[in-house]
Amino acid sequence: MTAARTDTATLTGANLVGATDVPGAAGPFHATDPATGADLGPVYREADDATVARAAELAAAAFESYRHTGFGPRAAFLDSIAREIEALGDVLVDRVIAETGLPEARVRSEIGRTTGQLRLFAEVVREGSWTGARWDRPDPQRSPLPKPDLRQRRIPLGPVAVFAASNFPLAFSVAGGDTASALAAGAPVVVKAHPAHPGTSELVGRAVRAAVRAHDLPEGTFSLIHGGVDTGSALVRDPRIRAVGFTGSRRAGLALVAAAAARPVPIPVFAEMSSVNPVFVLPGALAERGARLGAEFVASLTTGVGQLCTSPGLVFLADGPGADDFVDAASAAVTAASGAPMLNPGIASAFATGVRRLAATEAVRTVATGTDAGAVCIGVPQLFVTTGERFLADRDLQEEVFGPASIVVRVTGEEQFAALVDELEGQLTATVHAAPSDRELARALLGKLELIAGRVLFDGWPTGVEVGHAVVHGGPFPATSAPATTSVGSRAIERFLRPVAYQNVPDDLLADEIRADNPLGIWRRVDGAITRD
Repeated sequence: MTAARTDTATLTGANLVGATDVPGAAGPFHATDPATGADLGPVYREADDATVARAAELAAAAFESYRHTGFGPRAAFLDSIAREIEALGDVLVDRVIAETGLPEARVRSEIGRTTGQLRLFAEVVREGSWTGARWDRPDPQRSPLPKPDLRQRRIPLGPVAVFAASNFPLAFSVAGGDTASALAAGAPVVVKAHPAHPGTSELVGRAVRAAVRAHDLPEGTFSLIHGGVDTGSALVRDPRIRAVGFTGSRRAGLALVAAAAARPVPIPVFAEMSSVNPVFVLPGALAERGARLGAEFVASLTTGVGQLCTSPGLVFLADGPGADDFVDAASAAVTAASGAPMLNPGIASAFATGVRRLAATEAVRTVATGTDAGAVCIGVPQLFVTTGERFLADRDLQEEVFGPASIVVRVTGEEQFAALVDELEGQLTATVHAAPSDRELARALLGKLELIAGRVLFDGWPTGVEVGHAVVHGGPFPATSAPATTSVGSRAIERFLRPVAYQNVPDDLLADEIRADNPLGIWRRVDGAITRD
């Protein structure tokens, strides 16, 4: 089936509640061009409690039907969403640029990532092993007790609330990874758009709704609401919502976790929050290529004006040969870098506050500052240097400064490397640069870093997340609220599923994935062995 193209060129400012456009009834707001400070129409209004409740009601009504969609039709629906987004063309590109200040190349790349994620989950759904199908065959002759017929599969949790991210207006937003994985799992989705890019959200939301309509799915399979803290809180508190996906600040993420835990029936919140993504440059690597690594580090730091959740906010540097070369090259690269518009005034203000805090911290030196290009929401690159001793004495230096700022920590000896790792919070990533002579130190660090990070890199830089089957974009708190999960890659579907066991249930009453004859032909674990039998 090919989804019908919908006319989405004209923005209305409405909430998309199922198949109905519902004007907001609460406070007005609008997007802002971060490069100029100009207001962008139309005016949006926050959804009131009644609108939030209606979206949740429709999602709950859609759940029973949508969760039973066949693997083929559900996968085709995800493919259709991807085509609908691509069909928006320059209308979408232009709006994203206007609302975020992101360059065109980044926007087009993010569109590709968004549609690629949708198609990845379509493939996952068709393949079928995500169901976790298992069968322990019965043995009525077993002594002293007969062995029962036990089968297991995963089923969706129920309607999911997705909170769109500020720094990825497409790939972590309305039709991003949380939405794609929840829909793949068989869970209807209610998205709360990020108020910084409501027009982008409406365009993508209409594309998703067009695919819902084209596949004759229940209208509550997808809704989009606009609003701020009150709207989000109302959505999380609604008893029909059964899980939450979130990408954003630690403060906002913890507020959602608390709200979800305070419900009469608590629900899981899968929140990606705070990470400084430490980089460890070991002595041999530093001596071999210190200057090159310093320049590469700044290239990673300034990607996306530092507004990536994997931006390297800390570098631990062996204080020996090559250390000065690294710092000098990084300082020169920062000084030559021009500031650029940040995503919105709130992020720019928080970045400026964080930079002032670091600059005023005892024993932390500002060694380089980029050029101020004069944009309204400017993010000017900043580089700071301190010692290992000072870092160990001041836990505030671990606090994320979201933007193009980083601290280089000069480390004295292998023991201090180990002590520094032991003091770090949970991270999305940790990176090691090593030479052959660093092998034993690298081995020791790897054993520690895998305990605090979701992804460990060698001889690379953390910015840029490959979307695939083996990736992990997650990690221990405060990187995420659910360290056993990932928000990127095919395993993200597992967040919105739970296992159910069926004991001695007649075969004809069971779902196809756990029937004896395996009509879907999927990989299953039968009596402990993985097979398609």
